[in-house]
Amino acid sequence: QVQLVESGGGLVQPGGSLRLSCAASGTIFSADAMGWYRQAPGKQRELVATITSLGSTNYADSVKGRFTISRDNAQNTVSLQMNSLKPEDTAVYYCNLQRWPSRMYWGQGTQVTVSS
Repeated sequence: QVQLVESGGGLVQPGGSLRLSCAASGTIFSADAMGWYRQAPGKQRELVATITSLGSTNYADSVKGRFTISRDNAQNTVSLQMNSLKPEDTAVYYCNLQRWPSRMYWGQGTQVTVSS
């Protein structure tokens, strides 16, 4: 079993920055990928960024150049540095762990609100 606990959400003005963190506990395999998804009101959950244990990253086009995902394999943590935030980044952000071939684990989510 895997548990994921997010932290770091909040309210920020447009153009500001936030850093989200996620701590994973339980049985974590070195091959597990980790990442962040988000869900805005009335919309489907969408991928924000993922990172493999070897550090290979993937980003949604909407966040490229503004968000940076990182991972500490020794601590089983994944972080998302979000810069130049826009109102359209407002959503609940979920930490995710993906285990081959298709098992997905989710955190409880953390609210990010970008508003003046």
